[in-house]
Amino acid sequence: MGLSTTMKTLKTQWLRITVHVGSLIPLAVLVWSYFNDQLAADPIRAILLRTGKTALILLMLSLACTPINTLLGFKQVLKVRRALGLYAFLYATIHFLVFVGLDYGFDPDLLKPALLDRPYALVGFAAFLILLPLAITSTQGWMKRLGQLWKKLHQWGYLAALLVIVHFVWLVKADIREPLVYGAIVVLLLIFRIPRVRQVVSRIRNRSRNKPMGLPVAKNVKRLPQ
Repeated sequence: MGLSTTMKTLKTQWLRITVHVGSLIPLAVLVWSYFNDQLAADPIRAILLRTGKTALILLMLSLACTPINTLLGFKQVLKVRRALGLYAFLYATIHFLVFVGLDYGFDPDLLKPALLDRPYALVGFAAFLILLPLAITSTQGWMKRLGQLWKKLHQWGYLAALLVIVHFVWLVKADIREPLVYGAIVVLLLIFRIPRVRQVVSRIRNRSRNKPMGLPVAKNVKRLPQ
């Protein structure tokens, strides 16, 4: 009974389990690397890069859930959108706390010039401030309270993603190919949010579903004499 229940749970909840496990693996690897001195010569920079990149990837996956459903009709992916967004915020929070805590010791006198003199830090902080209310209002209760405003509010996630990419580009400076790839993906996801594009994609998907499969049936075939 126990094994059959477990197998049934895995069959129906495999995507959620994959999202939770996959989202926590980078954190587990980071903790292991920290305690085993595997973070190179500058551990703070290594932690910032790992947590920032993981936050961006999870945020992009969260934003990709609706387009995936539009393209493929895979509705199960909508059930993990909130979890992906919250994990993105978790890594963004770690990223922020490492920056203001380990890097600047929570000292306002040091943080103020760091933000004002470094545009990449200011843009990253702006992205974090956008993600904060999105994480707070991600529950069903807030969804009911805000009504139509909830959907408009959570569309700001795209702006947060774009700001993170600008933050990434200004941070790496030299080789910007990776953040530009992420930027292209976010722009593509934004294109799929355009109502006209979504209508065309849905129409094509429905047409392909309704297309009859199999070989055409031959007509007027004479029966051979027995």
